[in-house]
Order: sequence, then structure tokens, then C-alpha cells
Amino acid sequence: MKTKETFNLNGKNLVNKIKELIEEGNITRITINDKAGKELLSFPLAIGVVAAVLAPILAAVGALALVVGECSLTVEREDGTAAGNDNEHPL
Repeated sequence: MKTKETFNLNGKNLVNKIKELIEEGNITRITINDKAGKELLSFPLAIGVVAAVLAPILAAVGALALVVGECSLTVEREDGTAAGNDNEHPL
């Protein structure tokens, strides 16, 4: 099951928050909206994404952070309780 969480940030904190979230490792998608709710950037994150793949995305986010005052960051997470998970009920 996926859950969503939204953070309201100013542009200068945007890149740092995204890096922090990526390090957590359970993020599946990040969406950045302006303060009016218009989607500015959205990108998926796969498990095991390497830094070389993230570098261009973080560069784009950094450029976006320069022009965006306030924005919201919506994060989709895998909560680890997918249907059919037999780990909760051992035989």
C-alpha cells in the first residue's frame, strides 16, 4: 500500500529535503507543486537508484529551487504492508 505525505517548503530547502527523503529509501515518487497547486516536476524513484541516475534530477530540482519561492513536496511511500504479505502470520 502506498501513502502520501506533503511538506511545505521554501525553494532553498527543497534540494536538502529531497536528498534526506531519498536516503530513507522507501520513496516511490516525488512531486513538486507551486503554491497555487500547479505541478512543476514529478519523478519516480525505483528501489536501488544510484547517485548517477539522481544527479540530473537533483540538478533540475536545484534550478527549480532558485526560481520557486514557496512550494509543496508530495512524497509517495511504500508502507511495507502490502496485501498478501505472509510475514505477519507465520505458519
